[in-house]
Amino acid sequence: MRSRKILMIAGFLVTWTFVIFYFMPKTNGEFPLLKNRRQHTIDKLEQNARAEYHKTDKLMINLLGILQSKYQNEPPTPEEEAKESQVVNNQQQQQTILSLQEPPSNDKLMQEQQQQEEQQAQQEVLETPNETQTPQQQTDTEAATTVITRLSNNQPVIPVLVFACNRVSISKCLDNLIKYRPSSEQFPIIVSQDCGDEPTRNVILSYDKEVTLIEQPDQSDIFVPPKEKKFKGYYKIARHYGWALNHTFSKGYEFVIIVEDDLNVAPDFYEYFLGTHHLLKQDSSLWCVSAWNDNGKANLIDTSHPELLYRTDFFPGLGWMLTRELWQELSVKWPKSFWDDWIRHPEQRKNRVCIRPEISRTQTFGKVGVSNGLFFDKYLRYIKLSEEFVPFTKMNLSYLLKDNYDRTFLKEVYTYPVVTYDELRRNLITRDGPVRIQYNSRDVYKRTTKMLGLMDDFKSGVPRTAYHGVVSFVHNKRRVYLAPNVNWKGYDLSWS
Repeated sequence: MRSRKILMIAGFLVTWTFVIFYFMPKTNGEFPLLKNRRQHTIDKLEQNARAEYHKTDKLMINLLGILQSKYQNEPPTPEEEAKESQVVNNQQQQQTILSLQEPPSNDKLMQEQQQQEEQQAQQEVLETPNETQTPQQQTDTEAATTVITRLSNNQPVIPVLVFACNRVSISKCLDNLIKYRPSSEQFPIIVSQDCGDEPTRNVILSYDKEVTLIEQPDQSDIFVPPKEKKFKGYYKIARHYGWALNHTFSKGYEFVIIVEDDLNVAPDFYEYFLGTHHLLKQDSSLWCVSAWNDNGKANLIDTSHPELLYRTDFFPGLGWMLTRELWQELSVKWPKSFWDDWIRHPEQRKNRVCIRPEISRTQTFGKVGVSNGLFFDKYLRYIKLSEEFVPFTKMNLSYLLKDNYDRTFLKEVYTYPVVTYDELRRNLITRDGPVRIQYNSRDVYKRTTKMLGLMDDFKSGVPRTAYHGVVSFVHNKRRVYLAPNVNWKGYDLSWS
């Protein structure tokens, strides 16, 4: 029994001796886990060193390219030749050192490639235009350095941004804009084309230096929710507007006039915006100037007073001007579709208003389009285009500022007598001058507007052309105000 215990002890000692002399020397006195961590750290440092080398190498190549293009006509001095030779030798030595290193594993190679791609994307902004930019980008870069945003008389340069796609009839729009343009320097015409239609592009290019063509670069298919596939065109339009406005305002302009490719303009189109642009800076409650009157049919306006202008809570569009400050606000949350309805939401409008004319300074001829002629046959084709030239720049338009306007317009409206539509239609009103038709519900409003021939829809609860709920128009040469109760509390979103 005792001998068996002695043998067991002896066997344990032999086994322990074997472990000491055959396993411990192979670990070099280190634990395997610590060794793996140290090796991982070494591998990571090696990757970083290689990445820094590639970055430095690329910077050196780019720097040499810039210097070469800048001083290509000057013969190099002996000192410069020596420095260049030294740089080349250093690069060759570094490449030789790297070539002697152990080739990286597949995992390392993939990591290095990914890092190089990321660094290359960041580095592109530092590279010279001749090496990395397309001809269109080079043109844009050059234009950005030479653009003029103010004239010698300190008047702003206001570009007219025309949105185009595949209408060759854009020539009608451009002919009109060029015909009435008082100064090509103050009103450069920029045509932004989407969808890459070649015939339309050729028409635009035929105007040579009269207009500048820019092309929306992203022609990829756009994601549209399955339920909205029939509205895909509106998604593309919103993308186009966002890109073109970003591009144009990035040049430093303070104002931009937006025109669609299916609009004709009035003789005083430019004068109208010249006379009103300063109001957008003076009055923070104003956020756009529009050339359009939604209820601008010939029988609904006073053609004897083309100088009349109004404030409106409704965003009209169809030839309008905005400021750079407004675009900076809207661009960061620009919608993916239906931008014009989106801009009318209370979250965007923030109780701000536009200026609109009694007689429209634009007229649309675009029955065929994304909206498939929506409202065209019923309303748009009958909108009258102003034919007289009104010298707005020589007029005092301070009455359009909020405090002045609210003191006069709103006060006067509610002093006029209330009549019914039937009395108006049958001409039973015995007194001369303006009158007021009152509405107190959505149904009453829609029924009255249909009988009068006005547009009867709402956007975010706001009737077209309305200011504080009041819609101004002419009926049988009499000024009429379709107005809510005097204790009106604001627009009701449920009316839309």
